[in-house]
Amino acid sequence: MSETGSAPELQPEDEARAAVYGLIARLFYAPPDAGVLAQLLHANAFEGSQEPVALAWRAMVEAGRTAFPVVLENEHTELFVGTGKAEVTPYLTHYTIKYANENPLVELRQQLNRWGIGRRDSVNEPEDHIAGVCEAMRFAIAVQHRSLDEQKEFFERFLYRGATSLCDAVTASPKAIFYRQMAQFARAFFEVEREAFEML
Repeated sequence: MSETGSAPELQPEDEARAAVYGLIARLFYAPPDAGVLAQLLHANAFEGSQEPVALAWRAMVEAGRTAFPVVLENEHTELFVGTGKAEVTPYLTHYTIKYANENPLVELRQQLNRWGIGRRDSVNEPEDHIAGVCEAMRFAIAVQHRSLDEQKEFFERFLYRGATSLCDAVTASPKAIFYRQMAQFARAFFEVEREAFEML
């Protein structure tokens, strides 16, 4: 993936949005290591706010404060990888297919192709892994500077419904400890995005 041509400077709000999408992608893709946990603890996000997304952020940071990376690795594996069948599937089309003849993964691949976004050779997961979809959103905002209308369409078609259902499934899992807080933060952020897009 590469940026071509001159692009307008990213506004601070969009830079922050892109950073959150990147963080959510990173945390769903792999458990946070010591470096990621340190970044969380020292981030100045949502300072002073009492909005639900800010409260969820602080709860997630607090959950990471006393967490050991090896414990988080085990939790991530039990939730999203498993030995045989994962506790919670991280693939968003799982939550959105209503009819047997639907194939939202094909539609997602076509959209990513139109945007010139391809899966890295080293990545084995299908494109509908929540980490991949959130990373595509980050890329659309921060690198490609897609219009808000384009972002809204992608968000509504490929991210919101599946991602919120996934977050609810993680929250309901008895195996989720840190990831319960992380999923609640991600869901709160997606709700903020949905409300903002509705005002366009």
